[in-house]
Amino acid sequence: MDSELFAARAAHRAGPVITGHVVRLQPGYPRELKIRQPILVVILFAASLGRLLGALRTAGTGDNRRRWRELRKGPEFLVTPLHVRDTRGVLCEVEIHGHVPQSALDPGDYIQVTVRPQKDVALPPRVERIVNITTHQVLTPRIPTLWSHLGPPMLLQAIIGLLIIGALVALIAIF
Repeated sequence: MDSELFAARAAHRAGPVITGHVVRLQPGYPRELKIRQPILVVILFAASLGRLLGALRTAGTGDNRRRWRELRKGPEFLVTPLHVRDTRGVLCEVEIHGHVPQSALDPGDYIQVTVRPQKDVALPPRVERIVNITTHQVLTPRIPTLWSHLGPPMLLQAIIGLLIIGALVALIAIF
């Protein structure tokens, strides 16, 4: 009988640590990181004020600023579903967010996974750290954040813009 037709259903364990054997590492797919628009509007306003006053100019020719649509979309990150059979024999499904080398996890490897529940309860828990006991590797997948998506130049411009706004508010409060 084909085991793929009658595969066991995976459980979503919420425990902080799952120890067991890798059953299957499925192919990854992209997921978009959601960015809240009010935060983005404040950062862009402050950055444009800093840029307008010439506090921080980028060298070179051309306009290398990203547009609103590109910034609002948010970065994409890789999601890789992982099935682990824990020490009690329960098949657990977790998600790896970010890039992990495919050669780092092989079926049958004995691993210890630290997980955290996601905001959407329908989704499996997210992996924070993987300790591959078989190969003695520690893997920590990383995903992009709002700050890495916007980039250091825009964040510096936003900080300078916020300092200018703070100075103007302080001057108005004095007089």
